Amino acid sequence: MEALTTLSLLVGTVTTGLMAGLFAGFAYAVMPGLGRGDDRTFATAMRQINRAILNGRFLTCFMGTPVVLGLAVVLLWTGDDRSALPAAVAGLVLYLVVFAVTAAVNVPLNERLDAADAADAADATADTAARQRFERPWVRWNTVRAVASTAALACLAWALVLHGRGTA
Repeated sequence: MEALTTLSLLVGTVTTGLMAGLFAGFAYAVMPGLGRGDDRTFATAMRQINRAILNGRFLTCFMGTPVVLGLAVVLLWTGDDRSALPAAVAGLVLYLVVFAVTAAVNVPLNERLDAADAADAADATADTAARQRFERPWVRWNTVRAVASTAALACLAWALVLHGRGTA
């Protein structure tokens, strides 16, 4: 059981780190870069990014992380050494914040941006209006995701340290 506990905690930490890197990269590079472009370029690029990201690699990390972290928490809870449990629970809770923000805010914004493209393809001002409704809330909530996933990563890294001490 210890090997499975370690493996699930390690995999959950790595996938959380991958997600934290993605959200942070958007926060400090992608969105500021796109923000410098015109409305048409911004809207077109975001639509293409939002379509491209829906792939197996992203979905495996994004949706698999809470499952693996949940397994790690259960295994830590039922194991002999619970020293890593609080940090692992904190990491899971923070990742669930990321998951909830994505589902409740960022995905619906992505869908509205995509729908505006389909509905207003002939209207030159449509991208300006779509960008105005999209950019600020998306960036704000992506920053929340970046901070929460980075904090989750820190908690999980600490959980690995504590778990390693307990199994050594």
